[in-house]
Amino acid sequence: MPPHCDTLDGPVVNAAKIALKMENINYILPFIPQAAENELKKAFEKAINVRKLSKEAGELADYWFFETAVRLHRKGEGKPFEGLKAAGLDWGPVVPKAEKSIENKDPGEVIGFLTNVLEDEIQKKFQKAILLKDYDANDVCNAREYVNAMLDFVLFSHHLYKYMKYDDK
Repeated sequence: MPPHCDTLDGPVVNAAKIALKMENINYILPFIPQAAENELKKAFEKAINVRKLSKEAGELADYWFFETAVRLHRKGEGKPFEGLKAAGLDWGPVVPKAEKSIENKDPGEVIGFLTNVLEDEIQKKFQKAILLKDYDANDVCNAREYVNAMLDFVLFSHHLYKYMKYDDK
């Protein structure tokens, strides 16, 4: 899955489109770290001025502004900017559900979906470990297979918990 914010129909570009249309940078600024505001403001002013020259110039200025906004957003996330991605990419099943939940002010669909996925994954990893648990101590190959399955279950559970409880954002 490509980063959600790198796409031409992602939230950063959509906010940038509204900012340009309304000629109000405040629609895009929340997506940009405060340290990058001045750079984005300068780019915004240039884009607004160039848009007035012609339709073609406006399209080019818009795209450049979208790239600038996404680049600064990604930099704020500590991630590289690798160019804008096409609109309409498959973001998997969670992103559309999460966006719909926010729109509807109800997280129920996302909670239910993620709960089911989580339960399925934990059960698969657990069952694999249990299936391999009673190995012959003299069969090192099977013992390693069990250890890998056991650690996969334990570490998956641990990392998931850490991600849920200790996210630094």
